[in-house]
Amino acid sequence: MASDLTFSSGEFTLYDHVLDHSAAFNAIPPRYVGLGLSDLDVFFAMGRGRQADGVDVPAAEMKKWFDSNYHYVVPELSEKTEFKLNYNKALNEYKEAKALGITTRPVVLGPLAFLILAKPGREASPNFQTISLLPKLLPIYKKLLSELKAEGVQSVQIDEPHLVMDVAEQHAEQYASAYAELSKESPEIMLATYFGRLGSNLSFAAKLPVCGLHIDADREPGQIGDVVSAIKSTSLILSLGLVSGRNIWKTDLTAAANLGRQAVEELGQDRVIAATSSSLLHTPVTLASENKLTPEQKDWFSFALEKAGEVAVLASVLSNSQDSKVAEALEANRASVSKRREFERNSDDAVRKRVASITPDQLKRKSPFPARREAQKKHLNLPKFPTTTIGSFPQTKEIRSARAQLTKGSLTEEQYETFIKKEIDDVVKFQEEVGLDLLVHGEPERNDMVQYFGEQFQGFVFTQNGWVQSYGSRYVRPPIIVSDVSRPHPITVRWSSYAQSVTKKPMKGMLTGPVTILNWSFPRVDVSREIQSKQLALALRDEVVDLEKAGIYAIQVDEPAIREGLPLRRTDWDNYLTWAVDSFRLATSGVEDSTQTHSHFCYSDFNDIFPSIQRLDADVISIEASKSDLKVLNAFQQFGYSNEIGPGVYDIHSPRVPGEQEIKDRIKAMLNLLPADLLFVNPDCGLKTRGWKETEGVYL
Repeated sequence: MASDLTFSSGEFTLYDHVLDHSAAFNAIPPRYVGLGLSDLDVFFAMGRGRQADGVDVPAAEMKKWFDSNYHYVVPELSEKTEFKLNYNKALNEYKEAKALGITTRPVVLGPLAFLILAKPGREASPNFQTISLLPKLLPIYKKLLSELKAEGVQSVQIDEPHLVMDVAEQHAEQYASAYAELSKESPEIMLATYFGRLGSNLSFAAKLPVCGLHIDADREPGQIGDVVSAIKSTSLILSLGLVSGRNIWKTDLTAAANLGRQAVEELGQDRVIAATSSSLLHTPVTLASENKLTPEQKDWFSFALEKAGEVAVLASVLSNSQDSKVAEALEANRASVSKRREFERNSDDAVRKRVASITPDQLKRKSPFPARREAQKKHLNLPKFPTTTIGSFPQTKEIRSARAQLTKGSLTEEQYETFIKKEIDDVVKFQEEVGLDLLVHGEPERNDMVQYFGEQFQGFVFTQNGWVQSYGSRYVRPPIIVSDVSRPHPITVRWSSYAQSVTKKPMKGMLTGPVTILNWSFPRVDVSREIQSKQLALALRDEVVDLEKAGIYAIQVDEPAIREGLPLRRTDWDNYLTWAVDSFRLATSGVEDSTQTHSHFCYSDFNDIFPSIQRLDADVISIEASKSDLKVLNAFQQFGYSNEIGPGVYDIHSPRVPGEQEIKDRIKAMLNLLPADLLFVNPDCGLKTRGWKETEGVYL
């Protein structure tokens, strides 16, 4: 192979790797400057907001990292941005590893990626485009890379993930000019793409003055032939992402090696590298600490450390290694994959038949929205500008402790249920005291909005320590879908019914939608995502109907991940949006007109998919809006949204407590964009990650 095992450096972060670049490049919005804060405090103020020592500043906006559940902090730029290299993080971490005797390849986010990910700051002119700052940014990259070269760095990985998206084509000349400049000052550049196919962008990417090109051969194995043909006459090294950086299934090493041989046969062993498809940020660390999975289940999976081992085996296989240990590892992998395939053939016929029997009528409410709205007005009797929350209330240490004690057996089921009822009583009482109109039960019984449902469904397994970063210090433990999904019994009906029994105000049932459960789990790879989503939708449809039968006449089915699941190439959108919207409608359309369906979305760009948001036909949607300065509402004004909507009036992902006037100002701004009779008032998202002191500070 082209080189021995390569370790990367420069990817460690205290909060977010994109925020690292903003801070290092002095791309600091004016509102964080001149506050008397240290550099580290400015960094965290941008990530989390700050409300202490006389400083009151909100956090910067977060968005999803391509089609993953990771959130990055969006850089804010304007004509006034003055880039400079405040510090060279890539160099510092390279030197730290070197001092330990480890030679690494530093990883840097590319200049075009940084600018395309950014947004115009508040002080930017109306027609400002972030990409226009490329000439000002390139000298900073040249300095960063030249310092690496001076330290003896042989090669650097520069990530330009937009090369797998349509947007890159319009910047072809800028990619060419930028890398022509950078290559003069830099160590050898391995240009990395991931999460998709180069497609038409290959025509210029293959000509860039770099030493190598990394492609995602796991998600898009079909691109190998085109890439090999495009670079065969060059000296470019091809890094093949044969081991998935996005899922937890054991790699079929025989199949992956066959893909690798396609490249080796054309380019030679010295021009091909075996690699993971992307950073392993999106996978848990290791299976070694998983003690509750059955031996059969554990044999199905491969986490980050195990994936590194798979890469090493593949490299040996593609190098024609005669090592008996490599042959043994390959044979063990074949046996393991064969057992998994045998398990996959065992399907639940009842679930499969139910999916096959879905009819168009199951995707429709009984009446159009205007008729439903009139029925709901009479039934729910909500005032103008009804107030509600998104669902969860603070998950206190007492709640987490009680859940842990139940798991350990030191708390009986009866004691735990008494505790949960008391928590619900307190949450309902609080909402009544502050005057909210549509209440929630607070979700004290739930560990996570996806895991909780997965634990109640058939077809999932769970890890003990399979934590994956969502944003900052927030980690989630995604469930794993291993077989056909069904609901053996009601899940939320009991607690929602209890909450309704202790108040005369309407109670909102809270569910996580099928597309979000799918996108925030590790899905199967032997069955299409569409089939898995519709299985989940049918299970949730049963829950929605049971909630209505139990007297819950407002039901929220959250779909915060519907936008993040959108394929990176526009040509792939229609198929995804069709089955994603159909799945939501399948889950929510079994109720009467008088029952109000809600859905929630966060950190999404709606412009491109607005017709699909409209086609969901939820009676009420709530959306994150405060972090984006309400700019997300422009799409709703531009396209016209006919159903009710609750834009978030404050950011719950920051500990900062907004003032009363700030919230009033946001509502006034909303009324300039949306009809008053359609407006709900609510926070950006659920309150699970906040404390009671912060919650009371907003509502009291």
